[in-house]
Amino acid sequence: MRILLAEDDPDLSRQLKSSLQDAGYVVDHAPDGEEAHFLGDTEPYDCVILDLGLPKIDGVSVLERWRRDGKTTPVLILTARGAWSDKVSGFDAGADDYLTKPFHTEELLARLRALVRRAAGHAQPLLVCGGVRLDPRAARASVNGEPLRLTSLEYRLLHYMMLHQNRVISRTELVEHLYDQDFDRDSNTIEVFMGRLRKKIGTDRIETVRGLGYRLKPLHDEVSEI
Repeated sequence: MRILLAEDDPDLSRQLKSSLQDAGYVVDHAPDGEEAHFLGDTEPYDCVILDLGLPKIDGVSVLERWRRDGKTTPVLILTARGAWSDKVSGFDAGADDYLTKPFHTEELLARLRALVRRAAGHAQPLLVCGGVRLDPRAARASVNGEPLRLTSLEYRLLHYMMLHQNRVISRTELVEHLYDQDFDRDSNTIEVFMGRLRKKIGTDRIETVRGLGYRLKPLHDEVSEI
C-alpha cells in the first residue's frame, strides 16, 4: 500500500518511514503542509499520516481542503496535541483516526491496517479469495494451506489485489499504489511480477481483461469465506 507521511520532524520522519517500509508500505514524505496538500491532491494514496503542526499550512487546514475537494483517502492524524478539543477539531475536519505522540509503532501499524482494510470494504483482518489467504498482520500468504514464498513486491501486489478482489484493476492503478512518485511508470515491472505471482498462486486465479487490466477471483469451485 502507498502512504503519504506528512511530518516536519526530520528524526521522527526517518524513523516512521523506515518502520512503514519494513511493514511493506511504500512511503512518500511531505515535510510541510504545502507539499502535503499538493501530493494528497495529485497522488492516489491508500492512507495519509498527518501531523497537525506542519509549517506553511497547518494539518487541519490541509485536511479541510482535501475533504472540500472531495478527497476520500483515509487520514490518520498523528500529533502531540492530545486535548479533547484538538481531537474534536481533527475529526470534524475529516480525520478517520487520531493518535497522539508519544506512540507505539505497533499501534500505529494496526490502525493503518484497519483504515486501509475498511476503506476497501473488508471487516475481517484476514483476507480470503477462494483458496488464497493473506494475513496483513503477519505479512504471510498461503494457497490451499500451503505457505507462499513471496518477494516484497509480489506480496504488495497480492495484498492490493486481495483488497480489491473481483474488480478489474488497471496497470496504471497498480503502479500508482505500489510504487512511490519517482518510479518510472513506463516500466514493464508490473507485467513481470504479475507473471511470477500467477505461477505461485495459480494462473487461473488472475484474469487478464484485455485493454482494461487484471482481476483476482476465486476458482469456480472455491468460495471466499473464512
